[in-house]
Amino acid sequence: MTDYPPFGPAGEEPRHAPSLARPYSWTEGRTAPVVEIAVEALVETTAAGRTEAYQSTSALAQVMELCLRPRSLMEIAALLVLPLGVVRVLVADLMEDRLVIVRDTLSDTSSWGERHDLMERVLHGLKDL
Repeated sequence: MTDYPPFGPAGEEPRHAPSLARPYSWTEGRTAPVVEIAVEALVETTAAGRTEAYQSTSALAQVMELCLRPRSLMEIAALLVLPLGVVRVLVADLMEDRLVIVRDTLSDTSSWGERHDLMERVLHGLKDL
């Protein structure tokens, strides 16, 4: 018998049950990622990540499963019910192993209109969560 996580508020996305282990134990107590990742950055599992064999209950495996389609860092934290700092460290670790790719949504040369559109998308995403 397989236990599936309960469905999220919209009915289509599974929510993962929080672990009894302290979240920072998953990062070995690290609170700062190797690279800085913006909350709106999109994370997607790479081809190598899709074939990586992780224990299905590990936080890293859960992040890779969620990111089979692009998700923002903030969305991953919300769906896994984990602190944003923990998710940043986990994603940075996966990025270092080339199991996920992180795409910034804005650059230093982004226009005001692009920044405004991003803020609108983030607000809509927060409402949907």
